[in-house]
Amino acid sequence: MFSKKHNYFLFFCFVFTLTLSAQDRSKAIVLKKVLQSIETKHHITFNYIESDIAEIKIIPPNSQSTLEEKLNDIQKKTNLLLENLNNKYVNISKKVKVEMVCGYVFSKNDNLPQEGANIHLLNGKSTVTNNKGYFELPKENALEIEISHLGFETQIFLIPDSQNKNCIKILLEVEVLQLDNVTTNHFLTSGISKTNEGTFIVKPKRLGILPGLIEPDVLQTMLQIPGIYSADESLSSISVRGGTHDQNLFLWNGIKMYQTGHFFGLISTFNPNLAQTISIYKNGSSAFYGESVSSVVDISSDSKRYEKAKFSAGINMINFDVCSKFNVNKKGFIEIAARKSITDLIETPTYKKYYNKAFQNTTITNFSTFKSVDYNGDKKFKFYDVTLKYLQEIGQKDQLLLDLITINDQIHINQNATINTVFQSENNVLYQKNQGGNLAWKHYWNTKNNSKVNVFASSYELDAEKNKIQNNQIITQENSVFDDGIKLENNHTISPKFTINNGYQYNEVGATNLDKVSNPIFYRQIKEVLRTHALIVETKYNDTLSKVFFNAGMRINYIEKFKKYLFEPRLQFNYSISRSLNLEVLGEFKSQNCYQIIDRQQDYFGIEKRRWILSNNATIPIQRSKQGSICFSYNKNNWLVTFDNYYKQVRGISSSTQGFQNQLEFANIIGDYVVVGTELLLQKKINHFITWLSYAYNNNNYHFPTIEQIKFSNNFELDNVISWAGTYEFKHLKLALGSKWYSGRPETTPSTFEINKSNPSNPTIDYNTPNNKHIEDFFQVNFSTTYELAGSNKTQYKLGLSIINLFNKKNEISEYYRINTITNSIEEVKTYSLERTPNVSFRVVF
Repeated sequence: MFSKKHNYFLFFCFVFTLTLSAQDRSKAIVLKKVLQSIETKHHITFNYIESDIAEIKIIPPNSQSTLEEKLNDIQKKTNLLLENLNNKYVNISKKVKVEMVCGYVFSKNDNLPQEGANIHLLNGKSTVTNNKGYFELPKENALEIEISHLGFETQIFLIPDSQNKNCIKILLEVEVLQLDNVTTNHFLTSGISKTNEGTFIVKPKRLGILPGLIEPDVLQTMLQIPGIYSADESLSSISVRGGTHDQNLFLWNGIKMYQTGHFFGLISTFNPNLAQTISIYKNGSSAFYGESVSSVVDISSDSKRYEKAKFSAGINMINFDVCSKFNVNKKGFIEIAARKSITDLIETPTYKKYYNKAFQNTTITNFSTFKSVDYNGDKKFKFYDVTLKYLQEIGQKDQLLLDLITINDQIHINQNATINTVFQSENNVLYQKNQGGNLAWKHYWNTKNNSKVNVFASSYELDAEKNKIQNNQIITQENSVFDDGIKLENNHTISPKFTINNGYQYNEVGATNLDKVSNPIFYRQIKEVLRTHALIVETKYNDTLSKVFFNAGMRINYIEKFKKYLFEPRLQFNYSISRSLNLEVLGEFKSQNCYQIIDRQQDYFGIEKRRWILSNNATIPIQRSKQGSICFSYNKNNWLVTFDNYYKQVRGISSSTQGFQNQLEFANIIGDYVVVGTELLLQKKINHFITWLSYAYNNNNYHFPTIEQIKFSNNFELDNVISWAGTYEFKHLKLALGSKWYSGRPETTPSTFEINKSNPSNPTIDYNTPNNKHIEDFFQVNFSTTYELAGSNKTQYKLGLSIINLFNKKNEISEYYRINTITNSIEEVKTYSLERTPNVSFRVVF
């Protein structure tokens, strides 16, 4: 009985509701009449398209309501947007349905929401996540979304199609360089950080802007760090805390690079447009690094897959390049990059400035200097580099990686002139190339243990040929190095705080030097081979609660040929005294068997006159170094202050490795050098503006016990170096202005300007004590700017402009003396830095 009554009641309610609804519909009138009524009562005018309102009927608003209330009522009852303009006009338009993309961002490690993550659609729209990790943006035509967040890897995802109404969930991968290991972010600019291991980490794809740079050049960026400089502006003459360039170890994906500069040092050989991570060690390098007595520069390209293929191309006033990265299957990808000079096609103003800088005071320019009449010259210069990376994941625990690189420089110069009524002609050819490959296999045994095997090879060659046609003489010089080996590395995580790493390395290096003359006949070839074994062990302790990091390592080298063991301890210690104050202690012992010497300043036309040789443990000793440093850093309220003091000694150096151009040029003496220095950095970040001032002091002296002047200044000593810069980054615009000043390099002056003819067949210059004077101070101002544009179909464009030596100051970078056989006198020879040099770049990314 109750059930029937309940059903009757529901039926009555349903009928009553339908009746009310029908009555409401009967009261509805066309919208146009409603609007006319409101116009009459409130003295306003409605603007609309007739077709937008023609078929709409509504129940009129309450006649006693205000104008604003009536407009709101109409807007709620229709799909129209009403815009009130000062209670005089009301614009009516259809609401446009905006398709939104929304999502939540979490950490993959702990699944916690990430507040403040940067969300960027490739249509130019951007936002940040809230405290729940949530974001939303108008989708428009965007197909991909980019998420970046401090301490996490930047990731790009495809946006789901419009049929998927759910917000996407994004899990961010923790960056390989985790936040706990970083002591300083935004070191000089964005994209440069410093870890608790004392390592500087540079990520070119995230790099901000630096004075004089429009591309994230690896080596040019390195020169901005206090204590690292190039006194002659060459990227083939980088000095780290007073050392020579060949004493630095340069690695590209595990391959040792013997050539680091195109255009004979003015351009880096490493393509700046690849996604890479550069680790720079001034001291305290890992025990897994050998064969260097100065710094380590380890370049590793990105090994992560992208959801979609990437392609980019760019051009500047020296070269053009292309880069492409695409997946070959679900777990593998290939990345190819190539760069080539445009100098063999067109001589730009930038090329002319570089050419004049690179070839001043060489045998090539000297040929034209001594001309009398009818001088003619034809020069062709070109370079290229190509890299390839292939990565394949095999199952869940294995990874196979192949890296290949080739670098090539060529110069052809034909010269002829009539000198003292005698016609002379020369044909000069110079080749420099470096090729290498690395095959790596990595296996994860479990979550706490993994192993890695590397098989690598590197080949370097420098060939020069001078053809003196009238003398029927061909002079040939060759220098080649072949370096191959195998590396084994095991990593064991004992606990969250404690890890042990160990490994073994085998290395075989062969160096060949050839000198050949056709008339009169002369032939000399020297070939040496060294085989080295190394055992490595490292222990790391990292307690993030007590803020203590400690890494102690030992490398034991055994050189087969000399039957000699070398023990090389390494130390890294970092302690956070407070939230803003940090203490760092670094130390290392290292050795080196392969380095560069200069036989004669005229070798290889005086352009690239250094040649690689191997130690013989006697007249060519093993170089050995030891270094220690203490650094305090203060980081608070966007202020960064670092204060670094160090001591460095390198033993077993030959005078022929130091580039003397005085009475020691042809001497073959053995000694050492000792450097004591200080490096200071003051940096302030204000919103989008960063400015810094750095100062470096070093007291760098040689000790050669077998000569009269035992102690004197190092050829690479710069007593004081000061750099200042200011950078501004806002949205798509970046600006940088900076200057650098340093005291002049040492030089040796003649004691008299009369030629010493005591030996008529070999006249000489009488000098003062070595490096008795310094040349003039160096000062330069540089500027750069870039601007990024977002195009259609996720295309991005980047424009860049840089000016090196903005005020065109004539800076002397070296000075020496020689005998002019034509005038029979001693002449002073000066070399100068780059003149004002502009460069323009354009890049497009798909």
